[in-house]
Amino acid sequence: MSTMLSERLTVSYSRSSGPGGQHVNKVSSKAEVRFHVQTADWIPEDVRQKILEKNKNRVNKAGELLVSSELSRNQQRNLGDCIHKISTIIAEATEKPYEPTAGDVSLRAARLEKRNKEQEKQKKIHSVIKKSRRVDFD
Repeated sequence: MSTMLSERLTVSYSRSSGPGGQHVNKVSSKAEVRFHVQTADWIPEDVRQKILEKNKNRVNKAGELLVSSELSRNQQRNLGDCIHKISTIIAEATEKPYEPTAGDVSLRAARLEKRNKEQEKQKKIHSVIKKSRRVDFD
């Protein structure tokens, strides 16, 4: 997947912010990777839509997913980090949500029923205690 992914990326490098002295002013180590999600025909359509939904703030008007990294002072490590981030985004969008089985649903219903019965029992006990405290003046 990584080779197919790296063929469709637009990579640019720029100067990184943060500490580093003169070195940071001379070397372009920040990696910025653009990945056009809509043209990635190897990703199913529903997964592409989920990627765009979950990463609205990272997608520009051209429909490119923009990922940047400046963790390291090394260009290649930052590029690797960007590719790893994109792979993670795709993997998270590919995951199917958990659907409870019939056993899970019936177990949840049984627990709810038991909790409601216990709550009703506690209310009755509380009611009896409060009734016993009453004084009739008749």
